[in-house]
Amino acid sequence: MLEKYFLSLTRALLILTLLTSCSRSHARSSIQAQSSDSATVKEEVEIIDPTVIHRLTDDDYKQAANELGIDIASIKAVIEIEAGQTHQGFYKPNQPIINFDLPMFKKWAARHGIKLGKYSRSNAVVFARPNAKKYGSYQAAQYERLKSALSIDSIAAIEGTFWGMFQIGGFNWKKCGAESPVDFARRMSTSEKEQLELFVNFLKSNNLAKYLKAKNWAGFALRYNGPSYAKRGYHTRLAKAYSKYKKQSKK
Repeated sequence: MLEKYFLSLTRALLILTLLTSCSRSHARSSIQAQSSDSATVKEEVEIIDPTVIHRLTDDDYKQAANELGIDIASIKAVIEIEAGQTHQGFYKPNQPIINFDLPMFKKWAARHGIKLGKYSRSNAVVFARPNAKKYGSYQAAQYERLKSALSIDSIAAIEGTFWGMFQIGGFNWKKCGAESPVDFARRMSTSEKEQLELFVNFLKSNNLAKYLKAKNWAGFALRYNGPSYAKRGYHTRLAKAYSKYKKQSKK
């Protein structure tokens, strides 16, 4: 029991650092050559500035569309429905747009054997509605809930939150090609390109690209947004957004 608590606390502290630090950098290194006698390693390092929001480029869209076998307008349509017309994947640098979902958090906490009843007072913000007036904005309020949930159980908190410009549930981390829930949250917090790559992996894992390719909006909406998609007009809004971006691409 003590070991489990320690692991949860460690994960929580790690995620809190990921979501709030403005000094974090993301580096990818590749060893080009190594001398056998001097053990000198030459590295090529890509540094991503953590103080700015890294937006998607035209090349990012093209690469993803080619990988999925669909057109760019289809991707942009999904983004508009999930993130709005501004197509923002981030609230602040290192802080992706999120939707902390209490019922989902409860579901995953239960699966991990976490009894939430004892946290109703100490972590009251988790169980209350987002208070935009108190915290300054809806996203700021959602982050207060997420941070508090992370202190209860970081894995359940990640899994119970919808992330980024595609609003993918954290419980889908494995289908997105992430190594762990922590890796999923880290990548979501890095750049919009990382969010797009996770989305591409998610569509591949669930064989969803074929619905976008066929312009079967209802088929895609059902599998991406759930059985209540029709009540919210998800498929019709998706079709409308696609038509707009398709027309723009022809200009």
